[in-house]
Amino acid sequence: MTFRENAMAVLHYGAYEKFPVVSFGYWGETVQKWANEGHITREEADDYCRRGDNGWGDRSIMKKLGFDFNWNSCVGSSSDLFPAFEEKTLEERPDGSRVIRDGSGLIVLVKPGIVSIPAEIGTSLTDRSVWEQEYLPRLRFSMERIPTELLETLRDDAGREIPVGIHCGSLMGRMRDLLGVEQMSYLMADDFDLYEEIIDTMDGLCYECVKAMLDSGAKFDYAHFWEDICFKNGPLVIPSMFDEYVGPHYKRITDLLHSHGIDIVSVDCDGWIDRLIPTWLETV
Repeated sequence: MTFRENAMAVLHYGAYEKFPVVSFGYWGETVQKWANEGHITREEADDYCRRGDNGWGDRSIMKKLGFDFNWNSCVGSSSDLFPAFEEKTLEERPDGSRVIRDGSGLIVLVKPGIVSIPAEIGTSLTDRSVWEQEYLPRLRFSMERIPTELLETLRDDAGREIPVGIHCGSLMGRMRDLLGVEQMSYLMADDFDLYEEIIDTMDGLCYECVKAMLDSGAKFDYAHFWEDICFKNGPLVIPSMFDEYVGPHYKRITDLLHSHGIDIVSVDCDGWIDRLIPTWLETV
């Protein structure tokens, strides 16, 4: 059995020959550290940092580590700000840190030598007028968002060795990237209509992108969402509101996936996710 056949058998509670050992990618700094320590070659590390998951470097590193394939073998669309904001330095501080506006419009503090998530300072999305003028036009659907040439290569899945997924985007995590945790939390009280509109707009865009990819005739083995909306102590959003306002969008997309024969759906979310699991179980 191929890695694909074994993985699909396991996920459907069927008989399999070998339980797959699956990776999910690495921090670029991690593979560079491995190269410095002599565990992998510099060429492997550089190729992974340049091309990311499923490139030559990733496949070579996986083989050395004993992984069978990378679960992040997904094809996605540009279901985000299109185009993104141009990154802009707003302030340079004496300690070498910089205040920047990133591609999502978030104002963050970037410290030299720190490779974790930057500290949030503010957001460019300060009110409805900014939303309508700067953000909404960047969240309209168009076929430019869809990787049509790549999808053409996936119309025939005969001989496929590893499972290939359709990436469905983010229904709440990317909203956090636009607003920041603090502003997203305040917005629920300050302007709930705008809060709901942002959810509906971003999630509606994800739906349109998924539909276009499925309508292309490309064949997928599973679907995947990215949803970093929790931290070590729990969700960064009220679970009941996540269920009421985001849950229906999950259901709409997964119903579409099911209508195309895709019944394996995974969600990537960091942190303590327990209180959001019921929504995912009921809508996925």
